[in-house]
This record gives sequence, structure tokens and C-alpha cells, in this order.
Amino acid sequence: MSAAPADVQVLTVGSCSHVRDEHRGHVVVSGSCGGNYNAYNAARHQVRAVIMSDAGGGKDDAGIRGLAYLDRIGLAAATADAMTCHIGDGADILAHGVISHVNQAAASLGCAPGQSVRDCAERLRSAQPAHAAPPPISDGNRVTVRDIPGEPKVVCADSVGMIKPEDSGQIVVTASHAALFPRPTDNEIAPVYAVFFSDAGGGKDGAGFARLADLDRRQIAAATVSADSAPIGDARAIYADGIISHVNAMAARAGAQVGTKLKDFIAQLIAQAKDRD
Repeated sequence: MSAAPADVQVLTVGSCSHVRDEHRGHVVVSGSCGGNYNAYNAARHQVRAVIMSDAGGGKDDAGIRGLAYLDRIGLAAATADAMTCHIGDGADILAHGVISHVNQAAASLGCAPGQSVRDCAERLRSAQPAHAAPPPISDGNRVTVRDIPGEPKVVCADSVGMIKPEDSGQIVVTASHAALFPRPTDNEIAPVYAVFFSDAGGGKDGAGFARLADLDRRQIAAATVSADSAPIGDARAIYADGIISHVNAMAARAGAQVGTKLKDFIAQLIAQAKDRD
């Protein structure tokens, strides 16, 4: 392993959407899943290397597909096993995580599955910067999939960070995990009618669905779908194919049940909203 530049640091963030210009040239350990959208967010700020959560892998290996994407520009990347550390918390991933997957650029530096995240991150300090800008991606979309007068709209957003103030009172399907971020302000969202997530494979201590209880406190119905039923990072697929895996108390009172199709429960929510009107 070649010597790392002395000024290269290992920095942690709750999400790749929190990466900023000050992370440029450093190794970032992120609480995000290792999908394309998060990989793109890290790359566009020119980090030296990035480690993310594998979100349990999930359908179509959606939790790790960003690794191959970053190999296209020579940016070293790895994922941590979500069962060894808390998704959504970069500091916990650095402290406790075990590497599950690495891309070719990271492997060339001696990174490998089974290493501690801390050891891998230290090796990544000697990575060469990416040789090109990140390629365009089809991920990271926000679209209204149902908009009928007199009903709550149904919005599909590939990241929870895409929820807007104007979504108040609407139904939002996000493709994010449902972990609680360490900074409370990062958990604030508009007062939507209901919101849905991927469970990111559950993960250590159920971190992938820990936010559901917090949303009860905010009086928002919420649930997750199994990461094996629909790919994390793709909100439209979660809406179309997701199978509910965990629910909060408000969603349960509205009729949400584990094992049912998310799309069917959303139709039930819309009917209830119309009946109240």
C-alpha cells in the first residue's frame, strides 16, 4: 500500500446528499446505501474515495450498484455490511462496519470484503482522484404518479431529500432507507399525509426502519417495503412492486399490514381520505 498524502482525511456524513465541496479530496464514509444516486452525489463533489452501506444488497443488487458506476471514472469505493453497522450513520459505519463489497479501484489498493471499514478507509487515503466527471444517471428522479382532484397526490421521489414543502398533505413514496440520521434536523420533512421507504434489509438493530417511530411522533403514517421486493433507490419500482415489511402505529391504524402490497395500501389511504372529505 503506497503512502497516503498527509492531508487526506477520513470524514463521515449521514448521507451522500450531505457531501459538500469541503469533502473534496478526502475519503468519505457515508450512511447512504451504495446505489447510483448516492455514488453520483459523492463523485460530483470530487471525493477521493467513498464507503457506503450495502443496504442488505436487495433486489437487483440495488444497494451496491454504485460501485461499478464509480469504477467507470476510477473512483475507489466500497460498501459495509448493513448487519454490522447502522445505515444512515457514517460515524457508526466507520466505527463498527465490516466491508462487504469493493469495486476494482478499491481492490487495487488492497481493500477486500471482511476488512473493517476503518482499515479500508485508511487504505483508501492513498487512492488516486477520479479521472473524469461522473457520468449522467437515470436515478434521482421525482415524479407525480397520481394527481386526481379531491385526492392526495402520490409522489415518487428517489430520495427522501426530494420531499418539498408543497408535498404537505400528500402521499410520498421515497426510495430511501428509513433510518434516523444522527442530526435531528436532517430528519425533518414536510407534514405529508403518509410516507414510505425501503427497509434497506433491516440491518443492525433494525436501523433501516428506525425512523418509523419518529414519524409517529410527527403524526405521519409511514411504512417500509422489503428491499428484496423492490430495488432501493427506485421509488417508482417501490410503489409498483414493494411489499410492506414494517409499519408505524399510525399506518397500522389506517390498515397497513406486513406482507401486503404497498400500492394496495396507498389505494386504501386515498379512499379513506376521500371518505373524510
